Amino acid sequence: MRLTRRQMLARTTALAGISSVIPLQGMLRPEKKFYIGTCDWSIGKGGDPAAFDVAKKIGLDGVQVSLGSASNNMHLRNLALQQTYREASRRTGVKIASLAIGELNNIPYKSDPRAEEWVWDSIEVAKNLGVTVILLAFFNNNDLRNDAKGKAEVISRLKKVAPRAESMGVVLGIESYLNAAEHLEIIEKVGSPSIKVYYDFRNTQDAGFDTLQEMKKLGTQHICELHMKENGTLLQDGTLPWEKIRDQIYDMGYYGDGWMQIEWAHADGADIPESYRQNLRFLRNLFKKKL
Repeated sequence: MRLTRRQMLARTTALAGISSVIPLQGMLRPEKKFYIGTCDWSIGKGGDPAAFDVAKKIGLDGVQVSLGSASNNMHLRNLALQQTYREASRRTGVKIASLAIGELNNIPYKSDPRAEEWVWDSIEVAKNLGVTVILLAFFNNNDLRNDAKGKAEVISRLKKVAPRAESMGVVLGIESYLNAAEHLEIIEKVGSPSIKVYYDFRNTQDAGFDTLQEMKKLGTQHICELHMKENGTLLQDGTLPWEKIRDQIYDMGYYGDGWMQIEWAHADGADIPESYRQNLRFLRNLFKKKL
């Protein structure tokens, strides 16, 4: 059928209207909410699958689990124990949120060959557990402040392990007292998207930096996950500007892997499950809006 000029114009206009709607629809994305977990060591169950039962009683979404310790030879590298953790997660409905190697604070990644082996092996463990973030702790014996030699060695080691992490879809998150510029220097020199910062607002503030400005300098693309803590008190009783932190996270559009973990947020001698219930209510109310 031959179309008149008027019919052709009408059809072109209609198609143009459709094409103007489709891209807008394609740009829409589902709203995202934060999942809230806790570190297994903060609820007295470090390296113990019983952490999932405690987390369920609290009402948490997940648990950040420890790879292990030197004394148990980083026992989560054991396939049978990994299965135990997966079963505990399924039974309780509490997710395995991420993995952490806290023992690096005692046996430093910056100098000890055992630590290098642990980080290498942890990537496969993370993949087996279905998580994408591994926290590497840089405190105490592993502190990188004013240690150019230590930083250079960490960069060298991360360069070797980063391709393995990339191939398995895993991110290695550096948690330390370094400022944003120093973290970015490490990331740039390693040159891998699998190296990011595990951001802790309390640590940054305690190191003498403006925690809001430091997060902004890092930007959303360089932060993999968040610790929410106040060290020795409930979150709402601490000194961090939590409402400003919330506002900045929303303003930046930060989401990371979707997890924030409550760490060390109870007073000495306090009931841990009840303390963490209060922390959980505080964070859920604070971050009730979706991204």
